[in-house]
Amino acid sequence: MSGADIPAVHTLECRLFPVDAWPLQMFHDELAQAETRHYLVAEAAGEIVGYAGLMCIEPIADVQTIAVVPECEGRGIGSALLTELIAESRRRRAADVLLEVRADNPRAQQLYRRFGFEQIHVRPRYYRDGVDALIMRLQLPDSGLLAGPESTNATPDHLTATEADTP
Repeated sequence: MSGADIPAVHTLECRLFPVDAWPLQMFHDELAQAETRHYLVAEAAGEIVGYAGLMCIEPIADVQTIAVVPECEGRGIGSALLTELIAESRRRRAADVLLEVRADNPRAQQLYRRFGFEQIHVRPRYYRDGVDALIMRLQLPDSGLLAGPESTNATPDHLTATEADTP
């Protein structure tokens, strides 16, 4: 993700998370922290169809955001994004990857479980609309193997990943 991607990503953010959308400035602030952040976008037919972000302060990585437009769900884009976030967590020597997911989002929960994430906690009424957040963790073994399902079947044209080098 680059600074030039932020307007399109923010538009998607507001569409996909109308109650809890990040303010535009938050994306700029995140990209400005290259030493601890990693953001990427997925594109299909020249359009951004997904995005994801990671914060990593060794030994903990935290998935800050991950989203795919509904019309592209089921194509492996979320898996491709998550695979890259986990790979980046390993490169940054994280021992654990944490994330929060809405309790009313079983599709995302299923994706995370396929990657080996386990629920470790519940934050009651975490989201603005009162929905609980499930805290999930993936423990990364010391081996060089990347976590992930057997096959992601990802079909974005490409993923664009950058450490926040272009705020």
